[in-house]
Amino acid sequence: MRYLILQEQTGLRFVAMPESHMYQLVALLKRLHKEIGKLTIADRPELPVIIAECTGLELLSDACPIEEGLAYVSRLERCFAALQESEYPLISLLTEIRALQAQLEFLNEEE
Repeated sequence: MRYLILQEQTGLRFVAMPESHMYQLVALLKRLHKEIGKLTIADRPELPVIIAECTGLELLSDACPIEEGLAYVSRLERCFAALQESEYPLISLLTEIRALQAQLEFLNEEE
């Protein structure tokens, strides 16, 4: 497992991902940051800032629990699927999010 440390408005978020898929999550978040400014809607989703990626993470407090990668990606998918954007084609962003989501679901089923 690898861990991604994200800074959100509400604080830190820790996401656990299989090492084989961490690159995809980081690339997805970078792409979302690049594309979010192109949305024409006023209520753009808040995206976290990527702080760090690491192999080992030992939390000493329950204040910020570790979220599984599939749960995090599913939440991203729901957030972007709910947008009422008419000008910018969200389909490509949703396709990328859903592709990673499907891969993580497949990994969970295999285990």
